[in-house]
Amino acid sequence: MAESTLPLAGVNVVAWEHAVAAPLATRHLTDLGADVIKVERPGGGDFAREYDSAVRGLSAYFVWLNRGKRSIVLDLKAPRERSAFDALLDRADVFVHNQGPGAAERMGCTYAELTRRNPRLVMCAISGYGPDGPHKDRKAYDLLLQGEAGVIALTGTPEEPAKVGISVADIASGMYAFSSILAALYRRSISGKGAEIQISMLEALVEWVMPAAYVAEYTLKAPQRTGARSNFIVPYGPYRVGSGGSVNLAVQNDGQWRRLCATVLQRPDLADDSRYRTNELQLRNRETLEPLIESLLSQETRESVEARLVQADVPFGTVNSVEDVLQHPQLDARERWFDIQSPVGELHALHHPMNIAGLERPAMRVPALGEHTAEVLIELGF
Repeated sequence: MAESTLPLAGVNVVAWEHAVAAPLATRHLTDLGADVIKVERPGGGDFAREYDSAVRGLSAYFVWLNRGKRSIVLDLKAPRERSAFDALLDRADVFVHNQGPGAAERMGCTYAELTRRNPRLVMCAISGYGPDGPHKDRKAYDLLLQGEAGVIALTGTPEEPAKVGISVADIASGMYAFSSILAALYRRSISGKGAEIQISMLEALVEWVMPAAYVAEYTLKAPQRTGARSNFIVPYGPYRVGSGGSVNLAVQNDGQWRRLCATVLQRPDLADDSRYRTNELQLRNRETLEPLIESLLSQETRESVEARLVQADVPFGTVNSVEDVLQHPQLDARERWFDIQSPVGELHALHHPMNIAGLERPAMRVPALGEHTAEVLIELGF
């Protein structure tokens, strides 16, 4: 058999995980070739398995997050099965968990205890608020963290706040966990020593909120909610055109603004209007500028507006439905879709976006609950 070209081939990962944040981190480790053993509870496993049944009876979240892993079921309160868990940890390169506050500690799964037996271990714990501080014992889910981090305050219309439509707190913390694990493995390759990583969902998401936080701190006025428009840049967002359509503009600098005015809006005078000369002025005077932009664009069809935008080299796009995304011509042209196996047959999946040249694309399977328990136990000598 040809040697794997995947950079994490030979790396053993134990994932004591559920829901989204930790499973996202470990799925990316799987994508890069790691052997991820997912430890699930008896009687139901990862509760994300029960979120929905949209994918021919399987949960959409579970299918997204768990391809390529091996699922084993262990009752960690049963002595023999706990022994198997300990054996897994003793041979692991990486241990990832996002158990509730205090759960890992009650099971003796602290970094100090685990590295006493396995000093090369990289351990990553993902929690809502971190291992200390006044909120350390709070349970945390994506909605709650969006509220705590100020994301809901920044999202929605001026009249009504909204949560982001995807699990941004989970995704942010999962990606910081993934990148931190890679950094720790690289450092271990030099020093020979493992590492303890503590990822806080709150800290991960507040990192993303920092531009707005800087505005609030230094101007004493937080950015306001603006729906699908930006609260930092104007024009930036979907603007109505003729025939009821819209075009999504993203004007980033003075050159693009001037070309938009001259070629697309056919009002070159706007670029030097004292109310709109800079982005800061455009933002300050958006209540007059944005209706004017829509008034000018509404005289043209979307096709003619887009043709002018291409001619002027002004960034724009389309506000697609989720169904549209599945048929996106760019994804098709770049062959981003592939098939994975599952307990309910072949399913479509999206290739991971880490486009490292020359990597193989191995076959993947979404595991049934406990599908690999016997296989892994035999490997451990049980």
